[in-house]
Amino acid sequence: MRLRSLIAGGLAAATLCVAPIASAQEEHVKPARQDWSFYGPFGKYDQAQLQRGFQVFREVCSNCHSLKSIAFRDLIAPGGPAFSEAQIKALAATYKIKDGPNEAGEMYERPGVLSDYFPWNFPNAQAARAALNAVPPDLSVIAKARGYERGFPLFLIDPIIQYQEQGPDYIYALLTGYTHADDPFWDEFMPGHKIAMPMPLSDGAVDYTDGSPKTVKQYAKDVTAFLMWAAEPKLEERKRLGFRVLSFLAVFAVLLYFVKRKIWASVHSDAGAEH
Repeated sequence: MRLRSLIAGGLAAATLCVAPIASAQEEHVKPARQDWSFYGPFGKYDQAQLQRGFQVFREVCSNCHSLKSIAFRDLIAPGGPAFSEAQIKALAATYKIKDGPNEAGEMYERPGVLSDYFPWNFPNAQAARAALNAVPPDLSVIAKARGYERGFPLFLIDPIIQYQEQGPDYIYALLTGYTHADDPFWDEFMPGHKIAMPMPLSDGAVDYTDGSPKTVKQYAKDVTAFLMWAAEPKLEERKRLGFRVLSFLAVFAVLLYFVKRKIWASVHSDAGAEH
């Protein structure tokens, strides 16, 4: 319980991914690129990793952070963690959702259902600030909203190699950047190296049941992948659609080329006959 309290208190500081994109003038160590399953035009989410990431979020991050844009039913949808409907119905029922008013004009609490969105542990931002001295950011789209400047010439190369994972790389680096054991607020990847959140993860903090390593690096990788899915749950669908559109355009371009040759061939032959 003491470890859980420490983690909750750390996350309360709300600087997990709160730092905006660093300017060139700030002292800033750039995160290393990570190997993500969703990288590239044919990348896909790893369902097992998303399920582990959700476990880390629920047991650690959700103590302080909200996930307002994700409904319980989203965890069942294709391209996501792919939990079973029975699993998520049981999960939703463990939450108390404020609803109403009823016939007496009063608000009441009920068990959650699939259509409900993840509730926050705090009734409002003021309550969170009073309890934590800060308002933890909502993590629904944090993986797309945060990142870092790649600088010249990388920003010219990124569109060619289709690198779009600055956000996940930054979040992973931030979660694993606590390298000074004597200073829990020192983070290697935070501008100025000071962060208001002490190290939120520790080895063995989350009990994986699939045999995956119970290490900070594994926890950070998994929860980062989950946050990326939360920010872009339709990533796989978008890539499939993009591939179909590009394939159509390629075929269309070839057809146009042959049509053009046929039309202009007759024009040239008519012109030659006149001469």
